[in-house]
Amino acid sequence: MTHPDLPTDRQKNDLVRQGNLRAAARNTANEGAHVDPSDVAAQRFSFNGRWTRRDWAHASLFATLGALVVAMVPGFSNAMPEIDLAPPQLTTMALPLPPLSKAATARQPAESWHMVTVESGQTLGAIFEAEGIPAATLQKLLDATQDKQALTRLRPGAMLGFDLGQDGTLRALRYDRNESQRVVLSLDGDNVVERVIERPIEVRTAVITGTVGRSLFHAARKQGLSGATINKLTDDIFQYDIDFSKDVTANDRFSVVVEQHWREGELIRTGDVAAAVFTAKGKPFTAVRFERDGKAEYFTAEGRPLKKSFIRSPIQYARLSSRFGARRHPVLGTMRMHKGVDYAARTGTPIMAAGDARVVSAGWQGGYGNTVVLDHGRGYTTLYAHMSRIAGLRRGQSVKQGQVIGYVGSTGMSTGPHLHYEFRINGVHRNPLQHTMPPPEPLSGPMLAQFRQQTAPALQRIRELEDIIYATVPAQPTEEDTQVAAADAAPDKRG
Repeated sequence: MTHPDLPTDRQKNDLVRQGNLRAAARNTANEGAHVDPSDVAAQRFSFNGRWTRRDWAHASLFATLGALVVAMVPGFSNAMPEIDLAPPQLTTMALPLPPLSKAATARQPAESWHMVTVESGQTLGAIFEAEGIPAATLQKLLDATQDKQALTRLRPGAMLGFDLGQDGTLRALRYDRNESQRVVLSLDGDNVVERVIERPIEVRTAVITGTVGRSLFHAARKQGLSGATINKLTDDIFQYDIDFSKDVTANDRFSVVVEQHWREGELIRTGDVAAAVFTAKGKPFTAVRFERDGKAEYFTAEGRPLKKSFIRSPIQYARLSSRFGARRHPVLGTMRMHKGVDYAARTGTPIMAAGDARVVSAGWQGGYGNTVVLDHGRGYTTLYAHMSRIAGLRRGQSVKQGQVIGYVGSTGMSTGPHLHYEFRINGVHRNPLQHTMPPPEPLSGPMLAQFRQQTAPALQRIRELEDIIYATVPAQPTEEDTQVAAADAAPDKRG
């Protein structure tokens, strides 16, 4: 409750304001007189013992700012410590290491193998001499192992491992006894300790497929087939049905089932071809391996033997340079009958017998040059001319199909190295590219049932892989096809 006799705050402010106005009036009346600035300031800021609300507000503001400054200054001092730019003083002290235990001192150093590949004509003695190992050490190793004969007859490409000490002395010799056994001969003073390490071999059945592209050999090698396997396909399995010199295009494909032998994660050998499918110009040729009467042969999927009486071409990877029929003779320049076919190839290319036969003649025959004539029985004969040399044949000798009988040359009336090949039936020349022999008899009865049981899994794996890789996406029907299909499906309303 406010007392009526005491002045209110508003009245106090009015009294102060009236006092200020009276002082200003006195200053105006005394204009022209000298006034001390300090007196004016003192009068302006004179304090009469009473605080107004403005004074309290100003005091509160300055107190708050002071408190904030006091709180922030220690933080800045902690966040910005003084930096000593002088480099630190480092001191190096030599500390003695504890002595090695007797067990650590006596421990043998770790093996460090230096591998050497045996070159052609290189002997074990020459290898030891090149490594600086005395002959007496070599003799000591040979006397202590049962593989003395094998070590003294090393094959080119074999690997030998030498464990040499820091002074060059031999500590151990390592070599492979066979595919699954590795032998380590360690020297312990005058004694030789033999250690045999078993290296298990894992056999895997693999399906390898690819397209021919620019080169069948390079494409097959890129997919993982060995050179021997590729030659097996071209020179043995499919030689009766496919002429790889002219019947194969870049879009043709091959699929092969083989057994791969792995050792410690490394492919060391590829086994026999269990099955193969070669698609040439859209036509698939199938071959499956099957043992009949203890002899491995290749058959079609229906069980018909692939081996025929004659192979398609007596020379592999050659270019057909001249066909059967009338032509102008390249040397005589006259029109005459060309009674065979010519295969252009490099001089020295092997020539094979087209089938099992007996040698009728082997020698020089006028314009034919070095020539071989073979009799295959039943009235069939073949002739091979212009050879550079004949493979040591004599009259009456028997030859097997695919056996090398000579080498490409340019002897006789020839303008370049090539093979002139003739095919005759009862003395009449026939076109070897068109004449076909009757197919051999297929398997039958229990033998055919056994064949199907054994070969079905391999063929199935090829079909599954080819269905995945070479599957074609069916074309989407066009609007015209849809309209035609709808018209065909609509009922015929004609009466």
